[in-house]
Amino acid sequence: MKAVVRSEPNAFERILASLHEAALDPARWPRASALIDEAIGTHGNTLACGDGEAEGDYRTNFMWIYHRGQRRRDLERLWLGTHYPRDERIPRLRRLPFYRLSRIADFYTEEERKTSEPYNALRTVAHAGNGIDVRLDGPRGSRILWEINDPLDGDGWSSAQRDWIRRLMPHVRQTVHVQHALARNDALGATLTEMLDRTGLGIVQLDAGGRIVAANDRARDALRTGDGLFDAGGFLLARTPQDNDELQALLGRALPPLGAQGTGGSTIVRRSGALPPLVLHVSPVARREADFPDWQVAALVLLVDPANGAAIDPAVVGEVLDLTGMESRVAVLLARGMSVSQIATTTGRKESTIRSHVKHMFAKHGLSRQAELVRLVRSLAGAPQAGD
Repeated sequence: MKAVVRSEPNAFERILASLHEAALDPARWPRASALIDEAIGTHGNTLACGDGEAEGDYRTNFMWIYHRGQRRRDLERLWLGTHYPRDERIPRLRRLPFYRLSRIADFYTEEERKTSEPYNALRTVAHAGNGIDVRLDGPRGSRILWEINDPLDGDGWSSAQRDWIRRLMPHVRQTVHVQHALARNDALGATLTEMLDRTGLGIVQLDAGGRIVAANDRARDALRTGDGLFDAGGFLLARTPQDNDELQALLGRALPPLGAQGTGGSTIVRRSGALPPLVLHVSPVARREADFPDWQVAALVLLVDPANGAAIDPAVVGEVLDLTGMESRVAVLLARGMSVSQIATTTGRKESTIRSHVKHMFAKHGLSRQAELVRLVRSLAGAPQAGD
C-alpha cells in the first residue's frame, strides 16, 4: 500500500507561502521543511548547496538536515565529518542531470549496498536509504542538492509523491537563489523597512496591484537611468518588449488576483552596451506583524547587478593573463558574478562554447576551479587601462 499524501486544496499554497518566507529569512525554513514532509509523507529532507565540480574541488556552503521540522545537527556533523569523504555516491551524484529524480539506493552497486558505511548510515540513522536526490542549479554556478528522505510507510514512492517533488523543485531552487542574493548584501532576515537601507543590491517593493511602494537608493538609481528598467507611472517595466513580457508575466504570477498564493521566479533584463544584464528575483511577501507599517508590500523585486564593484578592463586581463579577446570577456563576466548560462545569453554563444573557453583558461594557468580564475581576474581590478 502506497503512502497517502496530503490532498487539501491549499496544502501546496501553504508550502509556497512558507518557502517565500524562508527565502527572506532562513529561520523560517524549519516550518517549510515540516510542511513538505507532511504533504509528501516522508521522514524528513535535506537542503545543501556547494560549488566545484571534481573531487577535491567541491566545497559545501551549507547543509540543513531536518526531520519533521526538527534540525538534526548531529547528523550534519556526522555526515560532513565522517561519511562525506568516503561516500561512493558523491562523485556519481555530481554527474546527475539537473531536475532528475533519482533514488539514493541506485547510486550504489549491489555490493556497496551491503558494505558501504555511508549508505548504511543513510539507511539506518538518516532514514534516507530509499530516499530521492535531486540536483538543482544554484546561484553563481553553485549546485543545490535537495534530498527527500524515505516515505513514512516504507513502501516505495507513489506517482503522487513524485509529482509533489517535481512541483516543488523550482520553488525550493528559488528559495536558495533569493537567500543568496540577500545574504551577499547583509539583508537576509531584515524587515522590509531595514531592507531599504541596504546598498549592495537594488530592492523594489510592490503592492498587491504591482505598483511601486518603495525602493532603495540603488534601485532608484537604476530606474532613473532607464537602462534596462524604468518606472512608468508607478509601475515597473523593462525597456525591451521581450524582457518586459517576461517581467510582467513573472510579476503576474507573484501577484495573482483575488488573494491567491503567488509564486516567485527570476529573469534577466538586458542593458545597453557591454553591461551585463540585470538579474531580477521576484518574491511574494506574506503580511507579518514585524512589518506592520509596510503591510501593503506584497512582493519584493531584487535587482542584482553583476557589474557592481571595481572596474576590470578586459584588455588588461587579456594582456596580463595572455588570453584571447573572447576569453578575456568571459573571464571578466565571470568575475562580475555572472553564471555560464548568463554569459552565453549575453554574448550570443552556446553554453558549451563558454565552458570551453573556461577550460582553456584553466589549462593556460594551471587552475582547476572557477573560483581561482575569478580571484585571479579580480586581482586586476582597478589596474591602469591598456595603453595608459
